[in-house]
Amino acid sequence: MNAARGTTPAAGTQTTRMHEVSKETSDIVDVVLEYSRRRILSSDTPLDKPLSAAELDRLAGRSIDEKGIGATRALALFEHVLAPACITTDHPQYLSFIPSAPTKAAISFDLVVSASALYGGSWLEGAGAVFAENEALGWLAHEFGLPPTSGGVFVQGGTLGNLSALVAARERARLRVTERGEEQPRRWVIVCSAEAHSSIASAARVMDVEVVPVAPRSDGMLTGEAVRGALVEHGASVLAVVATGGSTNFGVVDDIASIAALKDEFEFWLHVDGAYGLAAMLSPLARHRFAGVERADSVIVDPHKWLFAPFDACALIYRDPESGRRAHTQHAEYLDTLTETSDWSPSDYAAHLTRRARGLPLWFSLATYGGQAYRDAVTHSIQLALDIAAEIEKRPGLSLVRDPQLSVVVFERDGWAKADYDAWSARLLESQHAFVTPSSHAGRPNARFAIINPLTTFEQLVGILDTM
Repeated sequence: MNAARGTTPAAGTQTTRMHEVSKETSDIVDVVLEYSRRRILSSDTPLDKPLSAAELDRLAGRSIDEKGIGATRALALFEHVLAPACITTDHPQYLSFIPSAPTKAAISFDLVVSASALYGGSWLEGAGAVFAENEALGWLAHEFGLPPTSGGVFVQGGTLGNLSALVAARERARLRVTERGEEQPRRWVIVCSAEAHSSIASAARVMDVEVVPVAPRSDGMLTGEAVRGALVEHGASVLAVVATGGSTNFGVVDDIASIAALKDEFEFWLHVDGAYGLAAMLSPLARHRFAGVERADSVIVDPHKWLFAPFDACALIYRDPESGRRAHTQHAEYLDTLTETSDWSPSDYAAHLTRRARGLPLWFSLATYGGQAYRDAVTHSIQLALDIAAEIEKRPGLSLVRDPQLSVVVFERDGWAKADYDAWSARLLESQHAFVTPSSHAGRPNARFAIINPLTTFEQLVGILDTM
C-alpha cells in the first residue's frame, strides 16, 4: 500500500518533511532562535529605513521556488535585506505615529505563544490561555475603575476593538427598542468628537450608521455640554457616545466625567476609545484626567502601544460582557459544542472567530515585572513630555501647538512650510538620527513627538530639536 491509499507516509518524504522532527528541523530551529536571541538582546539596533520595490527586487531577488532556498539563506535574506528595509518601531528615537516598545519578557513570550500551538478562540481548546488573558483583562478593568464582573477579549487592534464595541452598543439599542415596542430609527447615530480617531468613522461605514461629529473646545477636549446638544437633537437614534481617552494626534483626553454624567438624563452606550492613552491611568501624573471612565459601557486600550506588548493586541472590555456575547456569538452546527455552554470563549466577544492568544505576552510581562514597573514606565513618558515641552517653549523660533496632557508633544517652527518639515524629517531618517514624521492641525503643518519608549531620553529629544 502507498500513501495515496491512506497509509502513514514514510519518514523523510516530501509529504512529512516540513512537520517531522529531523536534522533539518533542528537546524531551522537553531538558526531562528539564535537570530531571535541576538535581536531581543540587541542594544544598538538601527532605525533602518524603507527601500523602493525596485531596489528590494534587485537586492532580494526570487526566494520562493519549487525546491526552496533553505532556512539559512532565507533567514540571511531577512536579516540583511528585508528587515533593514523596515523601520524599527521599538527604537528609542522612533517618535512618529504611536511607537511600540515591548518589554523583553513580552517579546520572549511571544515566541512561546507561537511555539505552543495554542488556539485562543474557545475555552474548550484554550482554557489555560484564556484564563491567563482574562486575568490581564481583569487587572486592566480594575485599574480603569470598572466592576469585577467586567470582561472582554484581546483583539487585533483599536479599529477592530472600536468596531466590536459599537456593534454591541447597536445590538443593545435595538433590543431596547424592540422590548418597548417602539419603531427602529431610520438610521442609527454615533456621537463623537470631531477629533476622534479615524477608526470611529471606519466602524460607522462598516455598520452603515451615521457619525455626528461634535466640535471640541479649543483645547481639543470634548465636553458633556457639547454632547448634550447632539443627544437632544438625535434622541433615541443615538446608539453610542464615544469619548476619547488620549487622542492620537495630541494625546488629549476628553472630559469623560461630564459626558458620563449625561447618562443620568439620556440612554446611550458610553464607549471610551483609549487605544493609545488609557494606559496613562496607571500614572499618578495623569489618572485624574480620566474621571468618568468607571461609568463606561466599554473601553479599549492597545497593549502594543503604551502597555509594552508586541504587535498586535487591543484589550476590549465590556462593563456587561453579556452585551458583547449577545452581539458577536456566531452560530453554526459545527460550533454547537462551543455555543451551547456557558464557558468563556473569546470568539464570542468581538467580530472574529479564529484568534491567536494575543493577550498572553502582556500577561507574562505583567506577571514577570509586576504593576509598579508599568506605572513607573508610563510615568517616565509623561514626565519626559512635560520636560521637552518646557524646553521647546524656551527656544526662540519654536512654540507648542497645545500643552501636552499625556506623552504627545506637538510644536511648530516659525516660518516653516510643509515642505520644510518634510525635508527635515527625511534628513533625520536618512542620517538614522530619528524617525519624526510631520503632522498638521487646522491646516497648519507641525512637528510631533510621540513618546512611549522608556529608553527615550531628554538628551535625545534635545538633540533632535537642535537639528531644526
